[in-house]
Amino acid sequence: MVEANQSRVSEFLLLGLSRQPQQQQQLLFLLFLTMYLATVLGNLLILLAISVDPRLHIPMYFFLCNLSFVDTCFSSTTVPKVLANHVLGSQTISFSGCLTQMYFVFMFMDMDNFLLAVIAYDRFVAVCHPLHYSAKMTPQLCALLVTGSWITASLDMLLHTLLMARLSFCADNAIPHFFCDVTPLLKLSCSDTHLNEVMILTEAALIMITPFICILASYVLITCAVLRIPSTKGRWKAFSTCGSHLAVVLLFYGTIIFLYFNPLSSHAAETDVAAAVMFSVVTPMLNPFIYSLRNQDIKGALGKVIAMKFFSVQ
Repeated sequence: MVEANQSRVSEFLLLGLSRQPQQQQQLLFLLFLTMYLATVLGNLLILLAISVDPRLHIPMYFFLCNLSFVDTCFSSTTVPKVLANHVLGSQTISFSGCLTQMYFVFMFMDMDNFLLAVIAYDRFVAVCHPLHYSAKMTPQLCALLVTGSWITASLDMLLHTLLMARLSFCADNAIPHFFCDVTPLLKLSCSDTHLNEVMILTEAALIMITPFICILASYVLITCAVLRIPSTKGRWKAFSTCGSHLAVVLLFYGTIIFLYFNPLSSHAAETDVAAAVMFSVVTPMLNPFIYSLRNQDIKGALGKVIAMKFFSVQ
């Protein structure tokens, strides 16, 4: 009888917005659509500005370019499915589609994690060792940091996806979430999930916490260097920039730690969904505005692109 129940689960139901009253569903649909469009537009503008301006072909903007690409992909793995399900009135996702979505969601989450740490290190070298910046941040090192991040993120999620694929799922296939998240999937499984939970709390924790510590250490050292700046205006500008960066970092890591690094029994569906929206939708939307669009060089490059487009039309 158990085998029969297990064999029937070939797809899952993503309850997502459907768990809310109809009026709230419409509001949430518009909210998701607006945030997604802002994410894509903001990140594409950064990619365009960096690609067309040779002055921005330096390590910092190389990393920001990668972050913009990853954030666009990050949002695109979840939000379009949410919007399509709402428009089509469908909630289904196949078993293989669910595992594929899970793989890409968390691979891009890992990439965000690594790139935020790389950007913090780049800022540390620029602020604390400005005379050695070019010698330290060579093109080879930059390429190695980004390539290593992609390889590590891909292998990490391949491990967790294979661990999830070995589990059996019984009659209940309703996921109270807007994407195929690890936690609700583990709750639905009728197999022993102990190994999956152990790997999340050990290997995955190491993957997340190590860059987080590097980020905090980098900004502590940057703060110490900034305090030595004689100009009050210069200190305020530096603290303003670092503060906004840290706010996004804390939002990203705080929600992830809350969601994935505590026992399954302590999770409530509504709280998990709200926290997941923060790290998978809100953070990718904020990153281009915090890290790039406040930057004068990026603004200048965008202004030139817009001016060139305007005059070409004329």
